[in-house]
Amino acid sequence: MQSARRRKSSLTPELALWAERIEKVARGYELDFREVVFELLDSKDVNGIAAYGGFPVRYPSWRFGMEFERLDKGYEYGLSKIYELVINNDPVIAYLVKSNSLLEQKLVMAHVFGHADFFAHNCWFAASDRHMLETMGRHSTAVRRMVDRHGLERVETFMDQALSLENLLDPYLPLREHLAQAKPLARAKLPTYDLLGFLVERAPLDDWQREILRIVRAEAYYFQPQRMTKIMNEGWASFWHSRILTESVLDASEIVDFADCHSGATARAPGRVNPYKLGIELFRYAEELGHDIFALRRRHNDASLIDELVDETFIEREQLFLYGKNARSSRVEVTDRDWRKVKNRLLADLAWGGLPQIELIAVDADGKGELVLLHHHDGRDLQLGHARETLLRVAALWKGPVHLSTREENEGRLLLCDGKDVEVREVQAPAANDEQSGEH
Repeated sequence: MQSARRRKSSLTPELALWAERIEKVARGYELDFREVVFELLDSKDVNGIAAYGGFPVRYPSWRFGMEFERLDKGYEYGLSKIYELVINNDPVIAYLVKSNSLLEQKLVMAHVFGHADFFAHNCWFAASDRHMLETMGRHSTAVRRMVDRHGLERVETFMDQALSLENLLDPYLPLREHLAQAKPLARAKLPTYDLLGFLVERAPLDDWQREILRIVRAEAYYFQPQRMTKIMNEGWASFWHSRILTESVLDASEIVDFADCHSGATARAPGRVNPYKLGIELFRYAEELGHDIFALRRRHNDASLIDELVDETFIEREQLFLYGKNARSSRVEVTDRDWRKVKNRLLADLAWGGLPQIELIAVDADGKGELVLLHHHDGRDLQLGHARETLLRVAALWKGPVHLSTREENEGRLLLCDGKDVEVREVQAPAANDEQSGEH
């Protein structure tokens, strides 16, 4: 734990005292978490770490460089600001920004302890690699050795292919195997949503390419719970930073400034879901209704929590409506206020972690070595241009044809990829009950 103590020393004496005090208050509210290590950095360094998914030891990629440029320009032009960055690890690592005011640092530290409790107890994080900082370091070392052996351009090109497919996984697989006490991320069997795992095992790859794909898959599964619980995680942390600060930490002279800072993070924008705002209001509503909020944070993901809690009263109170652009004025306007339709849209947008539900249903069905994929349509059409690029990349790894069945505007579509081009054919749309075969 020497590295953890070194990180703690980067806090000023004043902030270290506040961290200890706020942690004591948080535990007094029965929040329970692993050790939290705070590190104080300037904004550019925090943006750099954020661009790497929170892991400064991660292998280099132009994708991470592009994300840093986006974050840095957003901060420079006042369009965005990162107050903190929290890493699900043991110990939990939290990066604070030096330029934050003392009030902001207090808010952020209370917020961090809420995240740490969520990481420790939400079921979707149960199968997480709690030593991902070390794991990322090993991955980085392995990739750098591949660069030495095979050349930077060759490794970067293949890494880019692999990263472009990191969403072709089964978000339920780690939890399902954890509950079954099975070997983590076990061998893919057909049919499967874990297309990335199938390619790791079955694609005709060189050993170093297979290792890169395995690394990308492991990291994708590490980040998946955060995608599944973004609203809950931010809502839980916001719920507790608000309670901890207003009831036990701030004095009267700080309350107005806190309210201004808190309201900025939880502002509502028409047609857009603010996870901080929606999440905190869900937990407040649950508490009002008499729910055990600790039990809710333990067993739910975003979609299932909304399914359980959201009703007509909540929709009206939070002014959650459906929006669309007026063709004449080009203004965003309310198109529907029916609470059931609003709830269904929220659930559809959050289903499968917000990703398209793609299942590998067969291999070599026509004797041509092809992969046969099925898109389980949930009301959201695929972006066919993006689907084409994805199929071309899958075919490049598989070194064979790839077919995908989907729907577009309720019409059946079959995308046939031969590795060089993608043909789109109109076909009969799959029956509704066929599309439910992927339910968990």
